[in-house]
Amino acid sequence: MKLKVVSIATIVGLLLSGCGVTNQTLVKDDSYKRTQNGALIGGVLGAIIGVSKSKNKLKGAVLGGATGAAVGAGVGYLLDKQANEIAEALGTRVSNDPLAALDPNNTIVVSKGDKYVKIMFRDSMMFAVDSDQIQPSARAKVLKVAELLRRYPQTIALVAGYTDSTGSYEYNLKLSQRRARAVANLIRAYGAPNTIYVKGCSYNKPLVPNKTPQQRALNRRVEIYLFNDPRDIIDPCR
Repeated sequence: MKLKVVSIATIVGLLLSGCGVTNQTLVKDDSYKRTQNGALIGGVLGAIIGVSKSKNKLKGAVLGGATGAAVGAGVGYLLDKQANEIAEALGTRVSNDPLAALDPNNTIVVSKGDKYVKIMFRDSMMFAVDSDQIQPSARAKVLKVAELLRRYPQTIALVAGYTDSTGSYEYNLKLSQRRARAVANLIRAYGAPNTIYVKGCSYNKPLVPNKTPQQRALNRRVEIYLFNDPRDIIDPCR
């Protein structure tokens, strides 16, 4: 039994270290959490499956761990790759610093969750007040996302709109829906074949309290989530 554990740990460790070396030439940031976590989880699950299905338990553990880690790392690596590609295309970098979205100077923030990539567009650059017409300068940015999606047709996109708390909830719900739909329609018009969901969140999930004009401006935004597995899709309003 001890030999089995060592073998699984060894094979997963080798795959993790290998992915780290390879990825350094492909991505701009140095965090490969999705790649590493995917490999680790996949390796452990693969090893368990290998043991349960193989008559030679040790061989099954090693082969199952190697296969599972490779698959898991591949999924994680794809998220890392997409995040860095879209950040570079939008003229920014990947940042998981929660303060990045609170800086009014950051009109675009690209971040990586465990199972998705998120692109936040500040409302001030996207729409005029009380409008759902995308401004020309923002159209070029949205088309960068559409271009990425065309390169990854299996990626699922979810576009969510958010407002501040000025006005009724229902009015803001409709406005947030129209804005999210405008972004989704522009992506589709560019020829992206991906599955795209649209969600209006009204003034749910504020980044900061809606007490001052500056705070309300931070809460007005559009977020685009990218998923590689439909089971990972979240409710962006919660």
